[in-house]
Amino acid sequence: MGYASKIGKYQLTRVIGEGTFAKVKLAVDTTNSKYVAIKIIDKQMVMESDLKYQVQREIRTMKLLHHPNIVRIHEVIGSKTKIYIAMEYVSGGQLSDKLSYEKKLSDQEARKLFQQLIDAVDYCHARGVYHRDLKPENLLLDGKGNLKVSDFGLSALRKPGDMLTTACGSPCYVAPELLANKGYDGAAADVWSCGVILFELLAGSLPFDDRNLLVLYKKISGAEYAFPPWFTEGQRKLISRILDPDPKRRIKIPEIVEDPWFQTDYVPSCGYICDEKIYLDDVSTAFDSVEDNDAERKMHKSSSFINAFQLIAMSHDLSGLFEGQDDEKQRTRLGSKHTVNETIKKIEAAAMGVSLSVERMNNFKMKIHPAQKMTRCCRSYYDLSAEVIEVAPTNCVVEISKSAGELRVYKEFCKSLSSLLTDKSELSSEMQESQSVDINTNDTQTSCEENNDNNNKEVHGYSSS
Repeated sequence: MGYASKIGKYQLTRVIGEGTFAKVKLAVDTTNSKYVAIKIIDKQMVMESDLKYQVQREIRTMKLLHHPNIVRIHEVIGSKTKIYIAMEYVSGGQLSDKLSYEKKLSDQEARKLFQQLIDAVDYCHARGVYHRDLKPENLLLDGKGNLKVSDFGLSALRKPGDMLTTACGSPCYVAPELLANKGYDGAAADVWSCGVILFELLAGSLPFDDRNLLVLYKKISGAEYAFPPWFTEGQRKLISRILDPDPKRRIKIPEIVEDPWFQTDYVPSCGYICDEKIYLDDVSTAFDSVEDNDAERKMHKSSSFINAFQLIAMSHDLSGLFEGQDDEKQRTRLGSKHTVNETIKKIEAAAMGVSLSVERMNNFKMKIHPAQKMTRCCRSYYDLSAEVIEVAPTNCVVEISKSAGELRVYKEFCKSLSSLLTDKSELSSEMQESQSVDINTNDTQTSCEENNDNNNKEVHGYSSS
């Protein structure tokens, strides 16, 4: 299906980027002859991929932010099949492109970009916005070499101090506390990513990098990196305080701004006072004409998809990296190379095999009881539950939890289910008491570059959603 040559007051010209769900075209605002970037999103693909709310969140967030170092959204226009987002046109491309041919930047240029990045991130945090995916691919450069933060698709809006729980981002830039699969401070996580970016600007390489994600995350968790010999003492001190694996000890933005190296030639950039009224209604109405005729498929896609580093964080291989493991509640995780529905059927079959029955709580969570109804005086009380987490259409993780009941029954059920799930799988059914079984992580052991390409697709610096 072709694209219109004119949308509202915008005259579309050439394509300047393309991604999985979107194209980005250069356009001219006919009312003032200024260039804008029009991001054209395929509605149906977004809905089928269950990305509606992620796209809406990104648009709403960017419309509320008005800062010289943040890409500005002007308006959103919806048609029957497309969503058109009119954005500020940033002509210099991605910072990652600049790094690809310049390798490392001079002290002066790196400091200027880092100062602008910190000012933009500080502005976001003051308004309760946490980006959570800061990396050179999401930082654009204008014609004068000034930095612009883009792609707020993974951002979160919280009150300062509130803890976040969703693990997201790009492997090489993610903070260690996100790998622990617990609550974390969004501001501290963004600061860590800024520190990784500063290191990359000055070194021409990443502080943490490995093709094996397990090894990569171990390096991140222990802050295992080495400074190149040309780093100055001021650079080393600042980066060391940013890349502190303990988020409570990690330097905060006000302290970064006061750092002597940061203060050199520092010209603060402040948010604009926006006189225009901000309309958010167009964000919702842009999706209104989409009809979802396949309710069952929509329910299926509402399951909990997890990305590569979340899967690794759930793995037993990393359990020793983090403190505070839950020893009272026994938990086992099994890998399944089956669809969600097939996996649930195998759970029911495994339960039947050990005289248990399954009660569906929702599409993906189940309670497991004795096959016969319990009486009040029955001592054989079991508090077992199972949850199916979809990783890919034919790959799931089953998490089984036991809070009460006989360990023997729990182990028999897990062993039975493991045997059923490995009919077509190479996963080991070996189990350890009170700990997770290992899950196959071969598919996730890719390089950071591959993860950035596959899991965080970009369109010339404008998110392709």
